Parts: sequence; C-alpha cells; structure tokens
Amino acid sequence: MKKLMTLSMLFMGMVVFAQEDTEEKKKFNISGSIDAYYRANLNGPNDNIGTDDDPVYLAPGSSFANLPGFALGMANVVASYEGEKVGFVADLVFGPRGTDAIFASPMYSATGDIVNQLYAYWNVSESVTLTMGNFNTFLGYEVISPVANFNYSTSYLFSYGPFSHTGIKADFALSEDFSLMLGVMNDTDLTEFNPTGDYAFGAQLGYSGQYLNVLVDPSFFEIDFTGGFDLSDDFYLGINAAHLSLEDNGGGFTGVALYPQLKTSETFTIGLRGEYFSEDDNFGAIGTGVADSSVFAATLTGSFTVDNLIIKPEIRLDSASENAFLDNDLAATKSLSSFVLAAIYSF
Repeated sequence: MKKLMTLSMLFMGMVVFAQEDTEEKKKFNISGSIDAYYRANLNGPNDNIGTDDDPVYLAPGSSFANLPGFALGMANVVASYEGEKVGFVADLVFGPRGTDAIFASPMYSATGDIVNQLYAYWNVSESVTLTMGNFNTFLGYEVISPVANFNYSTSYLFSYGPFSHTGIKADFALSEDFSLMLGVMNDTDLTEFNPTGDYAFGAQLGYSGQYLNVLVDPSFFEIDFTGGFDLSDDFYLGINAAHLSLEDNGGGFTGVALYPQLKTSETFTIGLRGEYFSEDDNFGAIGTGVADSSVFAATLTGSFTVDNLIIKPEIRLDSASENAFLDNDLAATKSLSSFVLAAIYSF
C-alpha cells in the first residue's frame, strides 16, 4: 500500500512538473484595458460649433481625449501566444479612441477598424526575431494604449507621427546594450493591404533605453529620437524629438517634448509634458490656416492607482503663435485651456 501511494505521488508530481514546464514554454494570455473620461474647455465652448451634418467640438489639435463632457475611450482586448520559438499578437480595439487610432481602416474588410495590431513572430535565435503583420509604430514616446502613457491626452508629436505599419521587420540584439531594427512596410497607416504598390523603410538603433528612429515613406521622411533617464529613484525624465518632411516641398513639422515625472508615494505620481511643435508651410496640424505656425502645450497630470485602476486628473494649456481656437464668445484666440479626468482599468 505504501509503495502504491509513493508511486501515485511520484506520478502526480511528474504531471504537475510537466504542466509547469509546458506553461513555461507555451503561454496564451488575454490582457487589455478600458478607459473613459470627462473633458471640458475652461475658456472655450463645449458644444457643437459646426453643423448638425458636420459636428465640430473644440479641442487641442491632437488625437484622443478630444470629445466634450463624459466620453468613452476604448475597450482594448489583446490575445497573445508565446511559444518557445514562435508566437502571435491579436490586438483589438472598440470605441472612439480605437476609431481614431485606426483612422485609415476599413480599407477592405468590414471589421478592419477594430484591428489595432495583428502579427506573428519567430525567434530565429536568441538575438534575432522576425515579425510580420500589422504592428504599432516604433517612432515616438507615446502609444495608442492609455495604460502605457503617463498623460491621458496625447502630444502633437504623437498625433501627427505614424500610428501603425503593416510589413515585415527584423529585430537584432547586437549586445547587452545595443539593438537594431530594420523593416519594410506598406505606406504608413495603410494596414489592411497595399493599394499603392509603394513601400516604406524603417530603422531603429537602440542603446540602453535610448532610440534613434528613421522612417522613409514614399510621401515623407521622418527622423525621431525617443528616450528617458532615471535621474533618481523617484524622478524620471522622458524625451521625444522629431522632424518630418513631406515630399515635393509640401511642408512638415518639427517638435520636442519633455516628460518630467515625480513619484510622491507608492500610489501617486505627478508629471508634466512640455511640448513645442512647429509646422513648415501650411502642414495643417495646428489648424491656424497660417503658414509656419507653432504651438506650445503644457500638460500637468496626476496619476493615482488603486489596484488595477488608474485615475488621472489633467490640466492642459495650448498656446499657438496664431489664432487656432475660439473663446466662449466664439471669437478667434491663440490659447485654449482644458480639464480632463480619466479612469483607466487594465487587466
């Protein structure tokens, strides 16, 4: 009887060990987030300033958090599989923020506007990974998911840089500190297929958390630096700078943003985004209608965490070189101040 119990326990232990070993080699995971917010202009109108057929709501000239009153962000559901050598990511978005992120879709399929990322990868070796499909851009400091951004509203640099690419890329771990990425992709943000027959080329050189990015698209060229430094245990400084030039002297933009963040406790961090953004010719990002305009935007954000919930109060001031906004009397003005309160839950 003792031998039988011993053999049974040994068998059960082998099964548990085998299951744990399998889970380590093959991992399927469901993750994501939901977000909602309240937004109000402090010195401008909060109702429709357009027409019923073409509604327009006054907001800073950057993506996301641009709807008035209580508004929805998005539901983000990410299914991923991580094998020993291969894996995939299926990243789906639902809601206004997702619609803004996948603005060029659907191109063909009726459901193309819910696919944020869809790619498979192969770890060819310990230092080389090949990825093919639709993936978010490698340029810039900010991303589409509100969970990974400190500020809830997004910068001009993020909003007018690329969002996503479809193609193939190779990531190389050159050393402990150096990394390199090379990619061939469709025209930027044309994610379902290639309707033009043209291709873009991208490269990223990384060193200890600092990244120099280059994107050569048929219609523009962009160079971008993204990085950050832990200046102390509680103080962090993020940096983003970029320049984009359209082909055929069609203008472009240049911008720089700093992200100082101070952790005051285990549950609260306060941070500031200070951004200067200038457009060449009449690129149209700022919306002044005047060539060679610029804007300075200061965004002060608090981040309070309760388990998986993040609450972010935010004050933002946009100040343009030309009239880009409207005041409460609908008169043209150079500045706009706004308040946002966001709730983000991640799982």
